[in-house]
Amino acid sequence: MYSSAHQFTPLMPADAKQEALLVKAHELVIEALRLPGQPAAELRNLLRGMNSYYSNRIEGQHTRPLELEQALRRDFSAEPELAARQRMALAHMDAERALEIAYPDEAAIASIYQIQTVQAMHTELFKRLPQSDLVTADGEIITPGQLRQRDVQVGQHIAPAFAALPNLLQAWGQQYSNVRRGEKSLLAVAAAHHRLGWIHPFIDGNGRVMRLHTHAVMHALGYTRGIWSPLRGFARNQQRYFAMMADADSPRRGDLDGRGNLSEQALVNWIDFVLEICLDQARFMSKLLAFGQMKARIAACLSFEEEVQKSGVRRAALTPLNYLFMDGGEIERGEFKLMMGLGERTSGTVLAALLERGLLKSDTPQGKLRFAFPLHALRFYFPAMWPEAEADAA
Repeated sequence: MYSSAHQFTPLMPADAKQEALLVKAHELVIEALRLPGQPAAELRNLLRGMNSYYSNRIEGQHTRPLELEQALRRDFSAEPELAARQRMALAHMDAERALEIAYPDEAAIASIYQIQTVQAMHTELFKRLPQSDLVTADGEIITPGQLRQRDVQVGQHIAPAFAALPNLLQAWGQQYSNVRRGEKSLLAVAAAHHRLGWIHPFIDGNGRVMRLHTHAVMHALGYTRGIWSPLRGFARNQQRYFAMMADADSPRRGDLDGRGNLSEQALVNWIDFVLEICLDQARFMSKLLAFGQMKARIAACLSFEEEVQKSGVRRAALTPLNYLFMDGGEIERGEFKLMMGLGERTSGTVLAALLERGLLKSDTPQGKLRFAFPLHALRFYFPAMWPEAEADAA
């Protein structure tokens, strides 16, 4: 049973092994800086839902996008297991939002690797669930934020002794919080993801906390801007994600494999995998959020609504909808109707149809309007971003 911090070294590869990784990290920095600024609130909510969906899927607790959308309306399933998965999905979204507020920028990096922060992340996730959901498959009670009180084995990995957890987490935090900013910090967050899993600090929820932590660090470093997250990439490469994680648990493979207890080359491979996932996600979202193409996508959606769905929506709504998307804010109802260029009666009917179809949102019956992202419109607005949601909507 592991009890010494030496048992999960190296925490970072040697400098010579970092060179190729730093080149890839630099590519990621450049790609991230090309992304547009912070997205509008409704788009951010959509992306939170997508992150939650993919985190659930990684855990084998699949919740369809339509079921998540129903949960957001507090329309939970009558099936207890599905309702529990829906509640967990909502808890993930709320926890993600809370952590981004708590750790908004680089000034938070020193604290984001502290033991108390890791425990707070676990608390943020599980405190939102009813007591009936705080029970493991083995009937063990989950206490939000509590480090595990017994020894465990996860697959082939014998986790460290529970009594050693505070010392191990302290060593983990000291190492990664002191890595210099820039490209090396990206290597650190990838390595920290695995080593936190190796420590396995909680009786349940470790994978979720690991991914929330990685998401929060990437957000605080300013690389994701609320637009992308590695969670989507992890889920879409799930088998490799688990295989690379397990391989990085491997002991050192001879004298040429570093000087720590664990394999340095396996850690290098893991970091390379994470960077590749992040690069792929940043590039994908950068292309998808090419705002210059958005007007044509909105037009295609409106044409479908008018000609195929016959929902009462008209293409005349293109100008105000595109304005709302580009502005990211809200608009008075009267102004929206004027921008459509239709008569008062017709514009009111079209506006009602846009609200009914979820293409617009408003907080009150006569309140201001903002651009919205219903699942059925995603195949037009952001094709292939969330294929499962497109399938559900179809």
